[in-house]
Amino acid sequence: MKLQFPGIVFCIVSCAVISAAAFGQETGKSAGTAVFYAPESIPAALLQAMNSGKDSFFAELDRVVSRDCHGLLVLVDKKNALDSDYEPKDLVPLTANKSYLCNKAGMYLRAPAEAALEEMAAAARRDGVTLVVSSAYRSREYQKTVYERNVRELGQAAADRESARPGTSQHQLGTAVDFGSITDAFAQTVAGKWLAANAGSYGWSLSFPEGYETVTGYRWESWHYRYVGVGAAAFQQRWFGGIQQYMIEFIDAWRTYALRTHAGPILQDAGR
Repeated sequence: MKLQFPGIVFCIVSCAVISAAAFGQETGKSAGTAVFYAPESIPAALLQAMNSGKDSFFAELDRVVSRDCHGLLVLVDKKNALDSDYEPKDLVPLTANKSYLCNKAGMYLRAPAEAALEEMAAAARRDGVTLVVSSAYRSREYQKTVYERNVRELGQAAADRESARPGTSQHQLGTAVDFGSITDAFAQTVAGKWLAANAGSYGWSLSFPEGYETVTGYRWESWHYRYVGVGAAAFQQRWFGGIQQYMIEFIDAWRTYALRTHAGPILQDAGR
């Protein structure tokens, strides 16, 4: 089955391949063929939906990727580490005179994430809910301390289910927040329920949802949210079943493909 998109021909080859891109003249003759392989973790049903609604999907992918001027959609997980010297340049302190509360001093987030946190916390306050930040940015060195402590206290296997090794933590991005008690009980609190229902509207995404440990590498963490932006959060919900890992992996793979093939018809006009 072949599906048409301006400048590109898409065909479903298997659950791991979403498109074959042929760039050439309008006659259909191509100067060469490049195949985009979607990450194998993404279910076939989601790839089928992308192909079925390819015009809408790729238009939205274009908008999300081209508007990611703050670099919010970086892939970092157990298989993809940050550079050894990675450190955000726009960290700002979390302060006491905000709509959210901090359970300790000395926490930071990247500027766009902090602004979005304040907006979300103000909305929660209007609904009678107070959001409490328990952990935010962590340097590579601090994450090493956290991980080693968890290994000592929990053992290697248990620690690896809920603690990232240094260089592989979303907290090092400066766009992730742990809320409240940092326990499973948080899901049933007023704040936990409010976030589950509303966080996406403010660009925040639950990183490690229940039942997806084989996908994310971590057990369910109802308290851990990552700021991806409002557009990306909606894109994630619409096309990736609400699973952040699927979206981030797909975007990372697509960016690599676009750089290799110079896929201009999709990724262009960053000012839009």
